[in-house]
Amino acid sequence: MDMNEIKEIFFQECEEQLAELESGLLKLNDGDRDPETVNAVFRAVHSIKGGAGAFGLDDLVAFAHVFETTLDCVRSNKLEPTQEVLKVMLRSADVLADLTNAARDGGSVDESRTRGLVKELEALANGEAVPASAPAPVAVKAPEPVKAKPTDESGFEPIPFSFSDFADETTPLMEAPTFQVTFKPHASLYSKGNEAALLLRDLSRIGEMSINCDLSELPALDRLDPEASYFSWTVSITTDKGEEGIRSVFEFAEWDCDLEITPVLSDVAGDDEELPMIPVPFDLSALDEDVDHAIEVASAEDTDIAVAVETAVATTQIAQSVNAAIEKREAAAAPAAAQANANAAANASAGQTIRVDLDRVDRLINLVGELVINQAMLSQSVIENDASGTSAVNMGLDELQQLTREIQDSVMAIRAQPVKPVFQRMSRIVREVADMIGKQIRLVTEGENTEVDKTVIDKLAEPLTHMIRNAVDHGIETPEKREAAGKNPEGTIKLSAKHRSGRILIELQDDGAGINRERVRQKAIDNDLIAADANLTDEEIDNLIFAPGFSTADKISDISGRGVGMDVVKRSIQALGGRISISSRPGHGSTFTMSLPLTLAVLDGMVVTVAGQTLVVPLTAIVETLQPEAKNIHSFGANQRLISIRNSFCPLVDVGRVLNFRPTQADPVEGVALLVESEGGGQRALMVDAIQGQRQVVIKSLEANYTHVPGIAAATILGDGRVALILDVDAIVSASRGQPLKQEMSLAATG
Repeated sequence: MDMNEIKEIFFQECEEQLAELESGLLKLNDGDRDPETVNAVFRAVHSIKGGAGAFGLDDLVAFAHVFETTLDCVRSNKLEPTQEVLKVMLRSADVLADLTNAARDGGSVDESRTRGLVKELEALANGEAVPASAPAPVAVKAPEPVKAKPTDESGFEPIPFSFSDFADETTPLMEAPTFQVTFKPHASLYSKGNEAALLLRDLSRIGEMSINCDLSELPALDRLDPEASYFSWTVSITTDKGEEGIRSVFEFAEWDCDLEITPVLSDVAGDDEELPMIPVPFDLSALDEDVDHAIEVASAEDTDIAVAVETAVATTQIAQSVNAAIEKREAAAAPAAAQANANAAANASAGQTIRVDLDRVDRLINLVGELVINQAMLSQSVIENDASGTSAVNMGLDELQQLTREIQDSVMAIRAQPVKPVFQRMSRIVREVADMIGKQIRLVTEGENTEVDKTVIDKLAEPLTHMIRNAVDHGIETPEKREAAGKNPEGTIKLSAKHRSGRILIELQDDGAGINRERVRQKAIDNDLIAADANLTDEEIDNLIFAPGFSTADKISDISGRGVGMDVVKRSIQALGGRISISSRPGHGSTFTMSLPLTLAVLDGMVVTVAGQTLVVPLTAIVETLQPEAKNIHSFGANQRLISIRNSFCPLVDVGRVLNFRPTQADPVEGVALLVESEGGGQRALMVDAIQGQRQVVIKSLEANYTHVPGIAAATILGDGRVALILDVDAIVSASRGQPLKQEMSLAATG
């Protein structure tokens, strides 16, 4: 593995650490004060800093060092994580991500912004007020490594440790007890983002101490393992915090090191002075037995009985005191040991992961797709040649079909990823846009662990970005308007994801003013999108915001006004084979609901026949199927027909006529109607000649293998080897409304 590969792994790990960092900061912002959350945030920045230092990424190291110092103040309870503090830290996390991306891609980051945040972080770490604006540039210097002079066989001499920087935090202790602390880290301590020097520094804050570093286990340079741990420290500390205070310093690292704490008994009295009596409870019955035994021995050996009795009393008292101390120590250690066992069991049961090149997964999915097609072809051939359907070959094929489906589901699960990374990126957009326009907005996310195919996740970020910016700019009112309306000055945007009926539903909800339908209608008339006398429903007016070039902004800004945002959203969602709908209540807010397929590689569909052609209709678009009766068919206009379904009328669309498979419309009574939902939420009845059955098909892109075909989304290969076209339901419905049939949607495919 060369250095470039190692560096790429580092940047992949940085993405995970940045996600952990933002997740932890958002938890703190929501009121979570769990020390483990603070520690996880600190470890994330510390890990990025350590890896960046190994590759000489000085800008990243310098900023991460300042950020880490401020986080350490939070970890040591010197700095309260208030809303203002966390606001600075969230912006610092954004800059840290920008610096990481710049280091990976070779870009640059605004230096004035970085210097301003450095100044704010330093002010927080020093207990000062955050400056309103960033003044002159602040030089951030990374810590220089300590150089050691070779003096012995190991080639090293003890490294001097100095904690003079924290002398002001340590108060003199009068007659406080002294403890000896032996501390030897394991390699796992460093791999988890902890650092021995920081632990020793924290220890210096609770008392006066002297320290000695043991380098006896340090091997020669050619045998040095960079991931091993060779140093150990012996510390003598005088503190009034007691043993519990010392252990609290090592609270997060106790299971990743050898730690021994023993009290140091000092000679506080002179030889001729009487030692103070220390009351210790002890067992009188045991004392009586020991005294009787001492008297017997003294009498038998003709020695001084008084001295023997005094010795017995002292021995018994010491023994019982030691036993009591041991019992107390064991009782205190029992919960910790139980926790250690629980942690070990959890680590043993935790799933292990490996990094796999995405191209390899794609090739595997393609091969599984071909396996599904060949299995279907083989089954079709056997069925045609075995009328009884009871042969051993036929039964074996049934088992093969089940195994093939399980293999396909398992392979597809490999590509499935949670939507959490995309959702986390949206929180930064909310912060930045809200700060630009002076609004107070809080993003709430739900269902971040809902899994979906990676191809869907990769294409989901763009439409979500436009929708978030639209909600912040147009949906949520200013704090003044919200207060005037009796609302909380801080607006809320809720982003959620969940599975439903083989699809993923993503909802974006805000508690703003809702859609001003009168204004939307007037803007559409002014832009010649609709006629002035057009009679539109509320739903149709709401969908006007998806029209190309439509915007309700009075002027063009960096955020909105050009009329391309929501148009991009609609086209992006359609390109994913999904639909988007709007629900809005004036004064209460709006909800945008996106329905997307879980994967773009396979599809559950209804195989139908239209004018001698075999088509596949996506099953998720079908509400129900029905056999039309003549009494339910109604004609109006030149060539328009309606079908009556449960006391309501629905337009009837002849698929064969729309696709020019036949010159005239077919008789609906002789076919089958598929009731489908269109992109705008309305329903249409698609008329086909017959239904062949329902099956899962492997999607093959027409765009990659042929060209765009209006009204067709993709293609697939059936069990008999024939190519079947997958219908673009939304395009067919749009054509039935009089719009020209054009390619508006395509399903991405892996084959």
